[in-house]
Amino acid sequence: MTASPLNPERPVAVRSGPPRWQTLLTQLTGLLIIVGLWWLVTDVLKLYPPYVFPGPKAVWTEVSYGLWGTGPQDGKLLSAIGGSLRRVLTGYVIAVLLGVVVGLLMGAWRPLRTTLGAYLTGIQSVPSIAFVPFAILFLGLNERAVLFVVILEGFIPVALAVSGALLNVPPALRVAGRTLGAGSLSLMLRVLLPASVPSILTGLRTAWSFSWRALVGGELLIAGAASLGEQLEIGRNTANVALVLATIIIIGVIGGMFDAVLRAAETRVRRDYGLEVPA
Repeated sequence: MTASPLNPERPVAVRSGPPRWQTLLTQLTGLLIIVGLWWLVTDVLKLYPPYVFPGPKAVWTEVSYGLWGTGPQDGKLLSAIGGSLRRVLTGYVIAVLLGVVVGLLMGAWRPLRTTLGAYLTGIQSVPSIAFVPFAILFLGLNERAVLFVVILEGFIPVALAVSGALLNVPPALRVAGRTLGAGSLSLMLRVLLPASVPSILTGLRTAWSFSWRALVGGELLIAGAASLGEQLEIGRNTANVALVLATIIIIGVIGGMFDAVLRAAETRVRRDYGLEVPA
């Protein structure tokens, strides 16, 4: 941040990063290089047999059949994507709502923050797959077990982000709110929470990535339900490495698309708050 020439005490947001078109061009170039190396290793040099490491064409065939194929066994990936998105969006929304409430309580009450906050930080360090056996034993081998893991993994980052964001609000805003007659609840909802929105959005992005990874890990153990995890398991059981790679790519694309949406919202909010300017 630099000082404004009109007001030396007022910070001015600086441009962050290269132009967007340049970033997209760099990313596209990197993708083409990766695919080219993949094609060189598998289809040209043939360093691995196709049943061990298939080439881009074989993987694309699985993607096309799985998304818009017309055969009796085609279209499975499309229904799997729908089932997985339904589960993760349901769990993510619940996790965000629960996390915001708990985060507000931790930010407002110090004893809760020092106790529950420490426990949540410890739980967050546990891999999500470790909770799957407990969820299955507690809730059964069904979708509720998957939702439990998704909600747990998404709830913790949101709660910690909200609590931390409230603590990082400049004291001057608290003083101004008190001076203008805001009570505890009004100060929290009308001053502290709006000032914390940029930091909270960062927590929402983290919660999405945690929830998405937890979903796929849980779906690997739920048989019979249309899901991306089931497609990974089918590919493993049938030794169809192309299907496994196709499903992994789809998982990465979907996760990246949702992260890009949240990142765009975060960037827009940061600009509205004067934290950065368009490149």
